[in-house]
Amino acid sequence: MLVQFMLKNVLSFKDETILDMTAINAYKEHPMNLIECDNKEKILKVAAIYGANASGKSNLHLGMRYFQEIIAKSFNNVKDGEETVIARYFCPFSFDENEENSEFEMIQIRNGFEYKYGFEYNAECIVTEWLYRKSLKTNRTMTIFERTTESTNLGAAVRKECDVYKEQIPEETLALSFFNKLKLKTDIFQETYEGVMDTLVVQTDFCEDVNILDNFLPDTIDDEKEKLLQFLSAIDTGIKDIKYEDNDKEIYFLTFHKGKNGKEYPLNLFNESEGTIKSIMLFIYARAAIGGDGAMFVDELNVKLHPLLLKFIIDLFYNSDSKAQLIYTTHDTTLMDKKFFRRDQIWFVQKDEYGYSELSALSDFKVRSDASFEKDYLAGVYGGIPLLKEFKIEEGV
Repeated sequence: MLVQFMLKNVLSFKDETILDMTAINAYKEHPMNLIECDNKEKILKVAAIYGANASGKSNLHLGMRYFQEIIAKSFNNVKDGEETVIARYFCPFSFDENEENSEFEMIQIRNGFEYKYGFEYNAECIVTEWLYRKSLKTNRTMTIFERTTESTNLGAAVRKECDVYKEQIPEETLALSFFNKLKLKTDIFQETYEGVMDTLVVQTDFCEDVNILDNFLPDTIDDEKEKLLQFLSAIDTGIKDIKYEDNDKEIYFLTFHKGKNGKEYPLNLFNESEGTIKSIMLFIYARAAIGGDGAMFVDELNVKLHPLLLKFIIDLFYNSDSKAQLIYTTHDTTLMDKKFFRRDQIWFVQKDEYGYSELSALSDFKVRSDASFEKDYLAGVYGGIPLLKEFKIEEGV
């Protein structure tokens, strides 16, 4: 379960920026929008992020993907002269004389413990790295490791088992990635690693990637066809059945619709609407997130979806008994309403004239009890909207 995600000096986010999924206790509305932890702390099920085009919304999404990619691939050995993963994903703020390092940190809850893991890096090496674990039952925090370019200090929980390996960690490799690859008795590194990867960072253009369907839809049809068809019926696609044919060279997907005569007629899946195809992909991702108590981070979730269908997708997470979470960026303001969201669930990204992106929550503002979130947002009260100027397209005008 995701509690916080922080990035600093990554893409357009020059200053430390934190997406906080911790619920504000003073807000009593919509208790169904929350997950209660073992220590009675409450975590948000859904967060919606708004902002103008080029404000940096997608950079927040991309930053989490970079964080995961570095952790997943930093252990892989590279040949001399090849680009390392930290060099590939070192993308600091571009619009000043910037020689600072970049930084990530994630706080997550898994199996009764809170894990705080992060690292600071540049294109050459890991500068600092840290991992702490807190018991939700006792509220006691222990250091697992703290690493600098000079040394790696191991906590008591892992020192005996890991001390012999710590000098073998290359400067461009994360200690978490290194220890996770070893066959250790402790599960701390595996728990931390899997917790990071439990957030499904869905690619911005995922609905245009047919490989996703080729890789995942056959298993979904084989194992969960009935549930998929119930979903497709619930969102009014008219699809009565779905099948696939695999000839070892290409996979063909067919949907079936009922005609007036009662017969079912096949249709190539890619002749369905783009919204229908995106909905099927969202079903696959949401089913994985909800089934595994994971998080799903989707960029521009609203694209190709009717507002009612967007709400339907969000309600899948609200109505689930799991600890799954949904984070999404959007331009669609139809759901920016106190009937659906708490103030701590709505976020805005604003970019200033120098290219700095800033993330803020609606809860950071003084909001009247009778305020219309959508109306005030479009009026510019909270920022995160384009500052449009007068323009005429006709020549000579």
